[in-house]
Amino acid sequence: MPKIIDVHTHTHFAAYKDDMRDVINRALEKDIWLVNVGTQRDTSLGAIKVAEEYKEGVYATIGLHPIHTAESYHDEKELGGGEAAKSFTSRGEEFDADFYVKMAQHEKVVAIGECGLDYYRLDENTKEKQAEVFLEQVEVAHTVNKPLMIHCRNAFPDLIKILEENRNKLIENKAGITHFFTGTPEDAKGLKKLGFYFSFGGVVTFARDYDEAIKEIGLERIVLETDAPYVAPAPFRGKRNEPLYVNYVAEKIAEILSTDVEEVAERTTTNARKILSV
Repeated sequence: MPKIIDVHTHTHFAAYKDDMRDVINRALEKDIWLVNVGTQRDTSLGAIKVAEEYKEGVYATIGLHPIHTAESYHDEKELGGGEAAKSFTSRGEEFDADFYVKMAQHEKVVAIGECGLDYYRLDENTKEKQAEVFLEQVEVAHTVNKPLMIHCRNAFPDLIKILEENRNKLIENKAGITHFFTGTPEDAKGLKKLGFYFSFGGVVTFARDYDEAIKEIGLERIVLETDAPYVAPAPFRGKRNEPLYVNYVAEKIAEILSTDVEEVAERTTTNARKILSV
């Protein structure tokens, strides 16, 4: 049984090309399970491939990140170097629902995404495309009866509106996880009504911006993440993140909620196992 589950990480990304198994094993040795999250075709297939190497404790999600629905900046931590990766980011990806439905039926796939809306580096004419692709992934999740792994940045009103309009396609009381939640307490209330849970990562160890949302949500709807290789917690800030560091997130959540870390670990793990069926 896991002590903690990192519900959103990317150890299959290029950032770990030299030591991925060492990174994963460091977590598993401490009873930390993890979910590698897909961001487009290749990283979704990669997440499944890695999960297949482990009998338990390593799982996958498959999906198309909103920034990859159109031309986007190149992140070498995700896709690596070379012309092939750069050509991918220059063209974006056309969402193939049949391809993703087929992938989603794999026994190690626990959610669809990360999918959603991202207006941070937005070209206004991509808003419609992002919404269209997000809706297609809601349909995929509905078809295979699996939860969503939501990415949302600077777009919560539009995201919640889309989800409310498609409430009948969400799994009741476990619609999915809103990863790296950056919304307001009011946004949290809206998403809670739709059956979503919320993951928080290393940023909570060095920023106070999320304290009120964490208090509003409470342990009944919180799960833990690292979003590795990004946003390492305070002791490792500026360095490459990894699932082992999810313990620091648990400690900070316990401090914010005035409880002990054992309670946070137990409650968030129960939540994660419920939503993701692991």
